[in-house]
Amino acid sequence: MKIKLTLKYFALIRELAGKGEEEILVNERISLGDVIDKVSEKNKRLKEFLIKDGKINPRIKILVNGKSVEDEELKVKLSDGDVIALLPPVGGGELLMPLRVYVEAYGCSASFSDAEMIMGSLMRSGYRLVNSELEADLNLIVTCSVKSPTANKMYHRIKELTHLNKPLVVAGCLPKAEKEYVERINPKASLMGPDNVHSVVEVVDSTLRGKKVLALKKNSKPKLLLPKQRINPVIGIVEIASGCLSSCTFCQVKLVKGRLVSYPVNLVLEEVRSCLRDGCKELWLTSTDCGCYGFDIRTNLASLIKEICNIEGDFMIRVGMMNPTHLRRKLLEELIEAYYEDKVFKFLHIPVESGSNRILKLMKRGYSIEDFLEIVERIRASIPNLSLSTDIIVGFPTETDEDFLKTYELVKSLEFDVVNLSKYGDRFGTEASKMPKLNTKIVKERSLELYRLIRDIGVRKMQRWIGWEGDVLIDEKAPNGVIGRNLFYKPIVIREDKGLGSWVKVKVIKANPSCLIAEMN
Repeated sequence: MKIKLTLKYFALIRELAGKGEEEILVNERISLGDVIDKVSEKNKRLKEFLIKDGKINPRIKILVNGKSVEDEELKVKLSDGDVIALLPPVGGGELLMPLRVYVEAYGCSASFSDAEMIMGSLMRSGYRLVNSELEADLNLIVTCSVKSPTANKMYHRIKELTHLNKPLVVAGCLPKAEKEYVERINPKASLMGPDNVHSVVEVVDSTLRGKKVLALKKNSKPKLLLPKQRINPVIGIVEIASGCLSSCTFCQVKLVKGRLVSYPVNLVLEEVRSCLRDGCKELWLTSTDCGCYGFDIRTNLASLIKEICNIEGDFMIRVGMMNPTHLRRKLLEELIEAYYEDKVFKFLHIPVESGSNRILKLMKRGYSIEDFLEIVERIRASIPNLSLSTDIIVGFPTETDEDFLKTYELVKSLEFDVVNLSKYGDRFGTEASKMPKLNTKIVKERSLELYRLIRDIGVRKMQRWIGWEGDVLIDEKAPNGVIGRNLFYKPIVIREDKGLGSWVKVKVIKANPSCLIAEMN
């Protein structure tokens, strides 16, 4: 004998099911759990939303003839004419129609990769991403805490989101580095560290139900092969490791991410293939310090780059920041050989931080200026026109006029292509935060003086590219055209509408301090 049941779907479940109501005929002694399985067996997205780890998704509220059913009651047998309602609740039992989340991210490429995984995981679980915090039922901010100005911006933004009186998740480095401070701003917000993106759906589920979650424990599970909603559809951000081997006295990131955990080569390669299947044309290899990748698993960055280059496909690789400490002779020679590969952008980011050996020692950087100069000389001799990027901190505790002059002269002599200039600022929990500070006026004056030098060098170096002709990979939209990158990762603006991921031939006709202007060739 068969019995007839009526199923009613509400909010997002209705959208996934493609209907608001249906009647089904089932066996007389079927259980409620069996019905859930039956209605979702041919709809993968609906099933992924309804069933979690073999159990009913805790976000799902089930009513049978108007009465709420708990998880342990799913084995109850149904009767003819029963009406089953499936709806997603928020704390207090109110309906969420639909479940909308707004995500914004700040910081390094690894932080944006976390945001992509967060968005991808939420979308797969049935959430809808929206473009404004005002539209959302829950807001999620992926924070950065590497510099004081950035951290101050994060504090301000968390306060703004708090004032909306909506559920909030604060993710990224800041909640792990400065948990108590974030909690003072918003005691109700859930906190999620960079090692815990795998748990984002559970964190968001609980937060929407009014339960605060602290997901801040160290987790060495590779952040690879997770669903992604890419911020830029042609750029695949591939995190190759977490943590580092350095002990820099000014850096808070080590306190957050801990010691180096390199991700297995086979998983990194599969992540690359996943990016390529999604249509990515530019791959960013990123981690806290790419230079020490593999030291804990008996491989190295150069070997990884070569393996990625062996994968078939039309793509380019941009290698992320690496500490000069690890670029000793053997690895440096192997890395140069890897950079000869056609698929590798001739772009290298090695932070020097200061031109003074005394300051480098206080920073515990692990190398001398002589080491740095040797690295730069060897690389530039091997790869002409290489784009060299570096980081400089001005006003580190106890920095003297002589120390600053050494930094100034280093920048003047090496003529870096890109310099990320920062005024020193204390980061909570670091050794440097306990050191004597310089007068802020002195730091500001030194920073301005060095900025002017960097700007002048940048203009001169960019002007040398006027007249250059060659191929450019379009990787970004611009207000009046597109931005592409040549082999040396120079940003080249083209005042035409070309598709992302396409290669075009151009001729550079003008140079600005931050980019080149080109016309189609």
